[in-house]
Amino acid sequence: MGYWMPAHDLSKLRITPEVLSLIAQIDEFKGAWRALGRIAPDRLSSLRRVATIESIGSSTRIEGARLTDREVERLLSNLRISSFTSRDEQEVAGYAEVMETIFSAFDTIPLDENHIRQLHRDLLAHSTKDERHRGSWKALSNNVEAFDEDGRSLGIVFETFETPGRMADLVAWHQAQEKDGIFHPLLVIAVFIVVFLEIHPFQDGNGRLSRALTTLLLLRAGYAYVPYSSLESVIEQNKEVYYLALRRTQGTIRTDQQDWNPWVEFFLRSLQKQKQRLERKIERERILLGDLPELSVAILELARERGRVTVLEAANATGASRNTVKDHLRALTEQGSLTLHGAGRGTWYGLS
Repeated sequence: MGYWMPAHDLSKLRITPEVLSLIAQIDEFKGAWRALGRIAPDRLSSLRRVATIESIGSSTRIEGARLTDREVERLLSNLRISSFTSRDEQEVAGYAEVMETIFSAFDTIPLDENHIRQLHRDLLAHSTKDERHRGSWKALSNNVEAFDEDGRSLGIVFETFETPGRMADLVAWHQAQEKDGIFHPLLVIAVFIVVFLEIHPFQDGNGRLSRALTTLLLLRAGYAYVPYSSLESVIEQNKEVYYLALRRTQGTIRTDQQDWNPWVEFFLRSLQKQKQRLERKIERERILLGDLPELSVAILELARERGRVTVLEAANATGASRNTVKDHLRALTEQGSLTLHGAGRGTWYGLS
């Protein structure tokens, strides 16, 4: 045990003013969420559904999948089907099921080797080409290469080697950190994830699993707002910076000069953006929905979830008559909450 990083080596992390400020901002929002979280259950459910779709879409696209958020949403509405027509769909289905497991049972999922392998097995449950190795540590070594959106190589991110003993050490280190409480949980989570990715313990699915494990660890550390704003979406929009931060830190992990700061600072900035997005959504909810009739609120949520809404869709979803729905859509358009698109049978409404 302890082959790669005695606990005191985390002291090599430079606690800069920015690091302190980022942690303070994130923890302030963590505390404020207890009050913010008293939003109506249906509103929270809507926020979580939108964030989940974004997270699944982004996390799979980071690894090369092509499904848009709209396509992910359609697939999620039909997850009871037993087979999927493409590898992209297989990956989306597996990620969705793992995220649902984490959201519903995070407090009963300890971070140990068995649960990590089980989550990996579930992540690849629908991937037929991964059947032989899902849920099993990888025995062979390989290089992990990153690519940009145009398929150009960004270089080797890290090299991987035989992993069972190293994963045992990493899990033991994390459990010791949780018990000791010396370092801030966000720093411990950041280091766990960057080392997990450097070990790259599975044949496939490591990136997706690392992001699912990040959500699990944040929820277990009390960051209860995480399901309502997509961290994966933030990472997707900063993918090249993400890989650069990984490369800079991972190149030092097996040396005596570990440099945690490139990755830790990227991780904390991403968490800051995640919580800022949620703050804006909550504020928008308050502004847009404060004095609106219940039916108008329901129509706005349909538009937010689906990206667009028609009179017929709103009437079917709410049970209201089409004439009543038209009145509410007209009022929402006049006050600037919705924008009218098209004409006649092709008319639809989107968020302004």
